[in-house]
Amino acid sequence: MGVKAPGGVRKRALLTTRELTIVGMLSGITMLLGLTGYGFIPLPLMKATILHVPVIIGALVAGPRVGVMVGFIFGCFSIFQAITTPVVLSFAFLNPLISVVPRVLIGLGTYYVYKAVWKAIHKESFSLAVAGFTGSVINTVGVMGGIYLIYAKDFAELRNIPLDNVVNIIVGVCLFNGIPEAVVSAIITVPVVIVLKKVIKNR
Repeated sequence: MGVKAPGGVRKRALLTTRELTIVGMLSGITMLLGLTGYGFIPLPLMKATILHVPVIIGALVAGPRVGVMVGFIFGCFSIFQAITTPVVLSFAFLNPLISVVPRVLIGLGTYYVYKAVWKAIHKESFSLAVAGFTGSVINTVGVMGGIYLIYAKDFAELRNIPLDNVVNIIVGVCLFNGIPEAVVSAIITVPVVIVLKKVIKNR
């Protein structure tokens, strides 16, 4: 479905009605998880999150454009959370390079990793699991890497530690927080995406 441009050429809409519906549904789930607290795991420095999972699901069920849109809304919601329920590092999440860009990249990375793995081995569940794991890693590395690159000095001052120690803490968060998040993401992604694809196919 599209809109006619001058001259009678039909321009394709940015998102189809079905894609908009999926974006709305998954974004609503993201906000619900965030507002109820079920999507966040409080830690001393920041909040670990599973809010990236709807972004991953959107990309795998409906393509990269949907994943990007859900990721963008997730990123905007992170800014909202940083303002309304701040923790030590919330100031960093006011920067869209930290809160929005990595979440947008989740949608792109997840989709294209899934396509690459599927093309190589043609195993649906494994491809979905790898994509779900990768999407979570993109989120963790993008956010924590951005914090290190942009706010390492502020981080060190807040923690009252030498600047050289910041990289060790960032790596520790990526390993001890990011890997469990990625495993959970993979576990959730596989059955949910398989079911949703079947529902959409049969409609």
